[in-house]
Amino acid sequence: MAGERIDDFWYYAPGGAFFFAPTRELWPAKSINAALGRIPVTGKNGKPLRKNGKLVTIKASDFIARTRSVHITCWAPGEELIVRDRLLVDGGWIARAGATCFNQYRPPPQLNGGDSHQAGPWLELVNKVYPNNARHIERWMAHRVQHPDRKVNHALVFGGAQGIGKDTILEPVKYAIGHWNFAEIGPTQLLGRFNGFAKKVILRVSEAHDLGEVSRFAFYDRIKTYTASPPDVMRVDEKHLREYSIVNVVGVVVTSNHIDGLYLPPDDRRHYVCWSDLERDDFERDYWDKIYHWYEHENGCAHVAAYLHAYDLKNFRAKAPPPKSAAWRAMVDLARAPEVAELADALDLIGVRKPDPNKPGYTKVEWPGATCVKEILNAIVPDCDFHNWLTERKNRRAIPHRFEELDYVAYRNPGSADGFWKVGGDRQVIYVNKKLSEEQRQEAIEIMRTRLKIGRSWRVV
Repeated sequence: MAGERIDDFWYYAPGGAFFFAPTRELWPAKSINAALGRIPVTGKNGKPLRKNGKLVTIKASDFIARTRSVHITCWAPGEELIVRDRLLVDGGWIARAGATCFNQYRPPPQLNGGDSHQAGPWLELVNKVYPNNARHIERWMAHRVQHPDRKVNHALVFGGAQGIGKDTILEPVKYAIGHWNFAEIGPTQLLGRFNGFAKKVILRVSEAHDLGEVSRFAFYDRIKTYTASPPDVMRVDEKHLREYSIVNVVGVVVTSNHIDGLYLPPDDRRHYVCWSDLERDDFERDYWDKIYHWYEHENGCAHVAAYLHAYDLKNFRAKAPPPKSAAWRAMVDLARAPEVAELADALDLIGVRKPDPNKPGYTKVEWPGATCVKEILNAIVPDCDFHNWLTERKNRRAIPHRFEELDYVAYRNPGSADGFWKVGGDRQVIYVNKKLSEEQRQEAIEIMRTRLKIGRSWRVV
């Protein structure tokens, strides 16, 4: 090997390996020694030590371990390569005199000849594909470029047919943040154990689609961790390294070819959905050749980077919930399973009719403050589709999500070790309206007890 220097390496004490600073990769000791050989030992006067006329030397790996050692590693945009006198832990940065932390973040390259006034082809593409969302996309991307050390508290969702430029929009943004600060994964990787992808400025989760009933909810629950903060700090689990902390600043872009590809609940505040009705044939045959030629041979990527660096972000509220686009509303509506409407009908049957104060002469149904699956089953027609769905064992994990979409949450029985309630001799989960106070929840359960006792014979709590 050639070109490696002592100053390129830092010893990572917890892992017993060495970081190669230019790439942030780990090297084993034997590779260090093969590349650098042995290092002369110097005395207090700075001169090489000799014994019996020969230079005293030690292995390069031992020399680095003694003189260039770090206590922990982290990933923190905006910080120096070696963060001194501070350690990043689960709660954030703490002061620690003499401590050293190796920062794996690599800044983007210096801009080279970019002109913000020549970013027209990229702006035209964004406006062509997402005319109703272009301004928000530009602001989101500019924030990632200007403030990689700060969190945007929502993900972008790029939706539409294949071949309309979803990837092409992101290409110059990769250049602006540094290609090494961009990662692309599939939905299954997001649900896996290893999450090294979290230490990126932008993470693209590509081609998200319907993964099945339970997986859709699991995907939404998992991605929430990455789309917003808190947590301000998260743990990263990577192969060959102990778990370590990073600052949670990753910006997430989700792409999908299907408007019903994601599960978004009505109270979602973590996704800004862009949707395009364009098709591949809406572009001229040589359109993509021209724009990539502009990117690669006419300094197009640098022009876009300059544009995003100069973008005025004073009206962009990175921590606020994003606007609810028409595509977001469509995705929420389509994500509602048919069982949600059927559950609402059952709650109508159980609820109490009261005069509607806004419509004299009319009544409205007030849903119960608390209920359970057994009461729902008793209220609906036996052997109907919804009845069969509720009793299918495979649907048990999906049932709480259906209640949650109607503002009901599971309420643990404080007097039972397993948290279940006894209903007609069976252990049941009781669901309460999440807007109720603790006192109101207890009252709602007592009302349910009375309602069940005066009902059919099995209704005994």
